Amino acid sequence: MPPALTIILAVLLDQLCGDPRWLPHPVRLIGAAGSSLENFFRKTGLPLKLAGMLTLLLMLAIAGGTVLLLLSGARALHPVAGTVMAILILYTTMAARDLVSHSRAVYDALQSHDLAEARRRVSMIVGRETDRLSEEEVARAAVESVAESMVDGVCAPLFYAFVGGPAAAMLYKAINTADSMFGYKNERYREFGWAAARLDDLANFIPARLTGLLVPLAALLLGLDAGSSWRILWRDRQCHSSPNSGHGEAAVAGALGIRLGGSSIYFGQVVVKPSIGEARQPVSARHIPAANRLMLATMWLTLLLLSLFSLPG
Repeated sequence: MPPALTIILAVLLDQLCGDPRWLPHPVRLIGAAGSSLENFFRKTGLPLKLAGMLTLLLMLAIAGGTVLLLLSGARALHPVAGTVMAILILYTTMAARDLVSHSRAVYDALQSHDLAEARRRVSMIVGRETDRLSEEEVARAAVESVAESMVDGVCAPLFYAFVGGPAAAMLYKAINTADSMFGYKNERYREFGWAAARLDDLANFIPARLTGLLVPLAALLLGLDAGSSWRILWRDRQCHSSPNSGHGEAAVAGALGIRLGGSSIYFGQVVVKPSIGEARQPVSARHIPAANRLMLATMWLTLLLLSLFSLPG
């Protein structure tokens, strides 16, 4: 089966099934391995930066090695089994259906005027404290989550699936998982998480910029403000502490005519992020499904573009 078709089937499977909670997800297993490795290497007395590097390298080795063993074993049984295994592995690296489901749950709570429940649901997809957020702040948090996750949960796994197949896509997820666990700029992880944060920045460099360029086209197809999406992308893409996250967020903010960023509370401390976009209208619940439509349209455009580039000759 052509690699592009394998990836397309994996995307369709994600859209159909999402992430069933009863299924042991590879990302959770990688995270568990990362926690164990962190505990081990912290006890060795090694310099924290070196301990973090070794933890990251072993996480990557476990993720990549397991995928290669599964593929090799399946192919040894039968070529069809190998193809099925490749589709299943790729499917677990995609998160579009789950991203829509979680953000849609926030939207439903806001539509029901249940602010307490909306706060609880948005806390499942963002790192900031949510217990005192207003309705507008809850909606903004959900939209920001969709815009930022558009890269690491959707377009980047697709990019690496085309670059190197299931093993490359899973290696990317391991890098992203390590960054989400260790890539904090606080006392505990500033040294230990240095390698994970730097490698995640590198891994997302091309996918983030590809995503940013495709969001205005997706906005055009959806009848949103493509011109503003393009303008805000180029103006505000660097208004973010991450060298990559601002691309998707800026393009989404422009397409929806809203302002993202601003102040949030993390671990009891107020963090003021640069503003992204223009507040032509306040952020509200209706912007959540609009952001989801943008994300899905961008996903299909990414899939189409990469499939065309992968054609022989």
